[in-house]
Amino acid sequence: MDVVKLRLSVAFLTLMGIFVLANCNTEDVEVPLPVESKLSTQEVNMQWPTQPAMGIDPAKEYSAVLQTSKGEVHIDLFASEVPVTANNFVFLVREGYYDGVPVHRIVVNFMIQTGDPTGTGRGDPGYKFDDEPVTRDYLRGIVAMANSGPNTNGSQFFIMHQNYQLPKNYTIFGMVSKGLDVVD
Repeated sequence: MDVVKLRLSVAFLTLMGIFVLANCNTEDVEVPLPVESKLSTQEVNMQWPTQPAMGIDPAKEYSAVLQTSKGEVHIDLFASEVPVTANNFVFLVREGYYDGVPVHRIVVNFMIQTGDPTGTGRGDPGYKFDDEPVTRDYLRGIVAMANSGPNTNGSQFFIMHQNYQLPKNYTIFGMVSKGLDVVD
């Protein structure tokens, strides 16, 4: 099975910058983490009228590496289980949508949330997409879509700090495979 790696740069707790550093071949193309902590107008204004067309191969394995000032966080994406959600995440990463995005919500011993370029918790990429079935539990290290109700997924996602019994309303699309100490 092919493995496609995405490399993301993140400065947790202050600024989250996500950059694509990979392609479908095995070579990485590095993009530097920005020095400034201000969000650019371009980042905030990135909007699309509809969800992205399928651009990934759900039969391939995808992973992301969040590079932070505290270390790396490795995330394995569940592309075969939730292809629409994994595709959305990969699309936004490749478009640079997450570049410079802050971690806007931290709930100690529960989760951290990011994916909103405005930093307010109300931003989105201009479109919403439907939920996909949740077949897993919300365990420590799970990565899931944040939403404002059924079928309102966009760009925001959260990483679980601990196991928690949430209603299965948030599409789970990945799992931290290395670096939970950085998330903590």
